[in-house]
Amino acid sequence: MKKKVCIVTSTRADYSLLKPLISKFDIALDFDLNLVVTGMHLSYEFGATYNIIESDGFKIDKKIEILLSSDTKVGISKSMGLAIISFSEYFNETCPDILIVLGDRFEIFAIVSAANIANIPVAHLHGGETTEGAYDEAFRHCITKMSYLHFTSTKEYSKRVIQLGENPIRVFNVGSIGVENIKTLPLLSLQELESCIDFKLDLPYGLITYHPVTLEKSSPKKQVYELLDALANFSNMKFLITKGNCDTNGREINNILEKYSKINNENFKFFTSLGEIPYLSSMKYSSLVIGNSSSGILEAPSFKIPTVNIGDRQKGRIQAESIINSEPNSSSITLAIKKSLSPEFKNTLQSIVNPYGGEDTCNKIINIITKFLNSTIDLKKTFYNINF
Repeated sequence: MKKKVCIVTSTRADYSLLKPLISKFDIALDFDLNLVVTGMHLSYEFGATYNIIESDGFKIDKKIEILLSSDTKVGISKSMGLAIISFSEYFNETCPDILIVLGDRFEIFAIVSAANIANIPVAHLHGGETTEGAYDEAFRHCITKMSYLHFTSTKEYSKRVIQLGENPIRVFNVGSIGVENIKTLPLLSLQELESCIDFKLDLPYGLITYHPVTLEKSSPKKQVYELLDALANFSNMKFLITKGNCDTNGREINNILEKYSKINNENFKFFTSLGEIPYLSSMKYSSLVIGNSSSGILEAPSFKIPTVNIGDRQKGRIQAESIINSEPNSSSITLAIKKSLSPEFKNTLQSIVNPYGGEDTCNKIINIITKFLNSTIDLKKTFYNINF
């Protein structure tokens, strides 16, 4: 009898990472895949990216609406409540043998909470990481404690998951699927990219994604204007800006960046969603990545390009030497960009090693899940104590 595997995706970014895993489960003879789409995928404000999933040829088992139009703290909490209600009903109807989730977002925390109550084992990707500037930090570690299988992106993160009391026999360092994607996906040529995005890349350009820093009291509006002030110092460059996520104050950030791009449309282009291959292709040919997205930490080093990582949102993550950290003010960002573009720094990049690299990541995950599903899964986990 086929094992029923449920994979949930809520953002374009996590779908890009999960896509090769979804594809392998979709064609595997031993599994019945239930693909559930929720969150920003179903919002036209964020590109209605469920269309991308369907155009890729995947059958969506269920579209579950949870996202409110408000991104206030109250709005986010209410969305979490909707996620628990909606997914508890879905899990009761479908009874999957295992739930696979990635990352640390508030909706994933709510979904995993519902799965725990339903006694559904959870396989969690990218646990053990730290992002000290966002409430994702707490959600990620909570998801770890509610998960049964753990697939981490580095050895250090495996150790942290074990430190949280998880038994090492259920913790596996497999690397990042995002790095595997870079090695295997057919990326666009520069000319194909220009045609795809309808924007001439005849100058060096930066790729920008800026998300809310949810644990800071400082104004997100002020931080975005500091970024734009810094970019004004580089009139000999172009910039591609992708929309940030729907966390608290995310819409305010996106509105500022979109309006600025329309006014300065010769050098700036704003995208609601680039899509997986155009995004990675844009990264490949860029002079640098700017912002506070995990992609600048996890994927950019594989292209041997620098990242200017702004503020504390990604603070605590293991970083390649291609990452330049900046304070969220114009002068610091400007200095970081200048350093990243300097010939001296560029010359160091060819020897950069991406710490998130792995081999055959998706197949390892599937083989491990197969092994556990074919044996007895005991959800009564014993806390694993480390002998100090």
